[in-house]
Amino acid sequence: MSQLSAEEFGYLLSSAAVQRTVADTPLTGKNIALIFEKPSLRTRVTFEVAIRQLGGWPILLGSKESQLGERETIADLARNLSLWVDGIVARVFRHVDLEELATFASIPVVNALSDWEHPCQALADILTLTDVWSELHGRRVVYVGDWNNVSRSLWKACELSGFGFRAVCPKGYGPADDEKVEWFTDTDAVEGADAIYTDVWTSMGMEDEMEERCRIFRPYQVNDALMAKTGKKTYFMHCLPAHRGLEVTDSVIDADYSLAFHQAANRLLAEKAVLISVLENHDEATSKEGSARVFGRFGHLDHHSMAQRKLWM
Repeated sequence: MSQLSAEEFGYLLSSAAVQRTVADTPLTGKNIALIFEKPSLRTRVTFEVAIRQLGGWPILLGSKESQLGERETIADLARNLSLWVDGIVARVFRHVDLEELATFASIPVVNALSDWEHPCQALADILTLTDVWSELHGRRVVYVGDWNNVSRSLWKACELSGFGFRAVCPKGYGPADDEKVEWFTDTDAVEGADAIYTDVWTSMGMEDEMEERCRIFRPYQVNDALMAKTGKKTYFMHCLPAHRGLEVTDSVIDADYSLAFHQAANRLLAEKAVLISVLENHDEATSKEGSARVFGRFGHLDHHSMAQRKLWM
């Protein structure tokens, strides 16, 4: 998300909204490789459907080929894919592997999820809020639960969109000091929230921490009592899959104020906007400069400079 300015993020939101009414096929003739180290429902289906509806062809790598660095180096995988396809969509465990993939690929690489961020989800989340809020000024989103990749991208997306953001997390499970996020440990801090967002307490790869995390996070369950603490009409949000009875109750996620499935629907629109922007800008940039760029400029990243040019979202 740090690669985008507020104007660029706004362009993506507009592009995603337009996908509801247009049926263009700007990816005709394009082949996109899909790498999924982690299990996926929403991300895999929405990217495959998006690519096909835009006229492209998705190529899903097998389970063995999708485990980065196992059969061959990430660098060699990236070089090979760059010879045959026009872009890579990767859902990975480690963000550093995603950056290495982008460093050695000469084609765009889209972050479909890493342990650091989940930017395509955040784009769908903000699109959902613009769908339901007629007045955007002064809105506040409060994230409740474990600070993770989903909440980090959501926080950055809220900043780009001009929404207030606050995190409510247990001690030891909140944002790092250098992230400069407003956060609290007391759930009373949800007061005044226009939307409350939560995610699973135990992410994939942390299953051995499940019992301890359930004990620590139990007071942070989003239930009717917690929703009442906002003191106003408040929407509920969840990126899914949801562990019903843990981070959220059935009465909340199935309520008429729940946006969880609205968010899921908007994932398709968000993925379309990302793919169009990435590939169209890559074609334009390579024809003019011989290198992969998006929007012509990027923000600062703390890692590889080559990945900074090629890894988008």
